[in-house]
Amino acid sequence: MLPSSASSTPKIRAHDVFLSFRGEDTRNSFTDHLYHALNQRGIDTFRDDEKLKRGTFIGPELLKANEESSFAVVILSKEYASSTWCLDELAHIVECMKKRELQVFPVFYHVKPSEVRNQTGSFSQAFAKHEEKTVLGEVGKWRKALTEIAIISGWDLDKASL
Repeated sequence: MLPSSASSTPKIRAHDVFLSFRGEDTRNSFTDHLYHALNQRGIDTFRDDEKLKRGTFIGPELLKANEESSFAVVILSKEYASSTWCLDELAHIVECMKKRELQVFPVFYHVKPSEVRNQTGSFSQAFAKHEEKTVLGEVGKWRKALTEIAIISGWDLDKASL
């Protein structure tokens, strides 16, 4: 017999994959190619610019799309950490991952996994700016989320043969 909190019916997902990315870095290059390749193979992929309903608040809509996806692909680029929006989204992805509702695949796009994990290079610079302007509790949450994502085996595009 299943515990009362468990269910025999699988959770219905609105999307197969949720893409998390810094638009200025990868929207018109890597992310665009990945999005189209996944969709061509019949994998329903959520990307913020195509599937958001016009006239809705972006934040709650993105979080809902994340929660309704089976997988998240997090494309970590040089300026990813400069966006508080991306960092909030990432913290939510990690929260969903811990509840075992989401499987996460990091892509290290022209950044080393160790830069993300240790928050060095452009990640260090971004956090120095955030610490001047943001509540420290938020910064700590973002740092922890980045560290947790960076220890997951993913794709390092600087090393990949494409």
